Formats: sequence, C-alpha cells, structure tokens
Amino acid sequence: MRYPIAIEPGNDTTAWGVVVPDLPGCFSAGDTLEEAMIAAEDAITGWIEAALDGGQDIPAPSHIEALRAVHPEFAEWLWALVKVDPAMLDDTLERVNISLPRRVLHRLDARARSAGETRSGFIARMAVETREAAHA
Repeated sequence: MRYPIAIEPGNDTTAWGVVVPDLPGCFSAGDTLEEAMIAAEDAITGWIEAALDGGQDIPAPSHIEALRAVHPEFAEWLWALVKVDPAMLDDTLERVNISLPRRVLHRLDARARSAGETRSGFIARMAVETREAAHA
C-alpha cells in the first residue's frame, strides 16, 4: 500500500516539509528531500500504530490526482508515494517462540497474574504501552 504525500520544497534556511493528507495531523520534515521522505515513512508508521492502538479505522490511501483537486494549498508542492507494509495493519494472532531465562519468565508470569492477564496479553499490552510512552 502506498500513501501520497505532499512535499513543500526546502531551501538553505528552511526544511523540506511533508504532509500526509489522508492521515489527519500526520506530517514531518527533513533537511533534505531524502530525509523528509524517510521522516514521512516514520510519521506514517507512527500515525497508523497510534490509530490502531486507539481502535481507530485507518483511511485508505487516495489517488494523488484526487488530493490535488481538493487541496489547492499544495499546488506548488511536490507529490510522492510512500510505501507502507500492509503487515503493520494485520491484527491476526501469530504464535511465536521466544527464549527467556527462567527467572525472567517467572517474573513475567507473576506480573501477568497480578494484572489478571495471560502471559501473551501482558506482553502485548506492555509493548503497546511502551510504544505510547516513547512517543509521548
């Protein structure tokens, strides 16, 4: 899947700005066009993860031509597509095999029990909460 981005050209004193019109509030910037495009990938990934964690629907990508027609404010900007791995939208359960020291596994199971959760549920919740805390 590819999301269209609008890119405001930068210069010697301003960064290249990027807006993702399909994802409200999703934007980024970079000192070069390449940095701006990489930052856009990170911004889109973060936006989608936060939306999924919050139970929101993810808007489908629009066609660039359709966006150009409804966003005249981007008339002088460049347009590009940023690829998004569809697997990041997949909430299908997947069985995994991990190795942990017994003492760590014991501690993990004790914390899961005290939270009233399964080991898998506890690990998943902790991963989501850690991501949210890192981006707060």
